[in-house]
Amino acid sequence: MLTEIAHAAKRYWGYSENWIEHWKDDLTITPDFIANNEMYVAVAGEEIAGCCALVLSDTQAELEHMWIRPEHMGNGVGRALFQQIVKRAAQLGATGLELSSDPNAEGFYKRMGATRVGEVRAEIEGQPRVLPRMSVDLSSKL
Repeated sequence: MLTEIAHAAKRYWGYSENWIEHWKDDLTITPDFIANNEMYVAVAGEEIAGCCALVLSDTQAELEHMWIRPEHMGNGVGRALFQQIVKRAAQLGATGLELSSDPNAEGFYKRMGATRVGEVRAEIEGQPRVLPRMSVDLSSKL
């Protein structure tokens, strides 16, 4: 179900089915991934409205698999999940939270307090893509 949400969220931005297929492995949330990381879901009524994961290494934390069902975008689901991840990462002693953002989601992360610290360059079907690399300073979050 979480993988289905990831695919729906990516399609929301109008990416071609060829690109969605190209990203299939990146959009798949496996049982092993869930077992080895802190996975969070937001529930609306009786359905999962969104999800995200906290991946820890030393004093850094990484936000991965942040996906919101399109019909729940703009309703505070992403904000609630992001705030939970920031709080949890700070509780676990991480000094920063980093993430690679879809270009369409950069504005959301900026509103959440993240700053752009770099770029991840890629190419798909001959077209260059630049993913914003973003960070949140957690030193003042506890």
